[in-house]
Amino acid sequence: MDPIGDDLLKVMVAELGYRERPGQHTKFGHWYSAQVGDPQYRTAPWCDMFIAWAAERAGVQEYVGQFAWTPSHARWFETNGAWSDVPEPGALVFFDWSGGKDIKGVDHVGIVERVEGGTIHTIEANVDRVWLKRKARDGDKVVGYGLPRKVKETLDQIPPQDASASGPKPVEVDPTPAANSVSLVLYDSDGTFPLMEPAPLAMLLALVVGWTFLAARWQPRPPAGGRHRRRGRRPHAPQDAEPAPIPSEVD
Repeated sequence: MDPIGDDLLKVMVAELGYRERPGQHTKFGHWYSAQVGDPQYRTAPWCDMFIAWAAERAGVQEYVGQFAWTPSHARWFETNGAWSDVPEPGALVFFDWSGGKDIKGVDHVGIVERVEGGTIHTIEANVDRVWLKRKARDGDKVVGYGLPRKVKETLDQIPPQDASASGPKPVEVDPTPAANSVSLVLYDSDGTFPLMEPAPLAMLLALVVGWTFLAARWQPRPPAGGRHRRRGRRPHAPQDAEPAPIPSEVD
């Protein structure tokens, strides 16, 4: 096994048996939330945040990456030339529970501990709903593997003076909001409220005045097919109508 995978697995093995706390809180989610400054991640799905936490503890985050959104993490390996269809110890394994093979469909991630025949032995977080534990998997649901050692090889080939300008950027924190969250942005990136700017405000006032004027002039039309009398004219009595009774004769 390569040293990167070995260092990463040592940290992960020490966390086996960890269980999610009530309310979906985990120490890995809280740690990641502090890294990105977003409290929503405290209770977000934590399979990839655990890997980010372990990579930071092992000092190999440069080659493993730091993500919470698994499709972005898989795409990052592919972009850095570190994507593979072959399992190996120390590789990150990405799953699609529907059986798809497209990175866009990735649902889950773990790390390969060892391979025995067609069985992949992994360590995974947020499995069986709340656990961090070992699992034995076949390849049916596997989309592919991310290889931290290949990321290191890519970086090692870049001259030091060019690494920051043209090389891959292995450490990236995924900016995607936590799952099942909705954000409503009422202001621009500079902190100003667009509707309070002079031009948009004038346009808004003009629209309000215009609609108010139209509403005041609009009158509902009478129902179609109804019968109504014209003003100033009395209806003609039917020719065969009997005289109206005198009030004193009405029973």
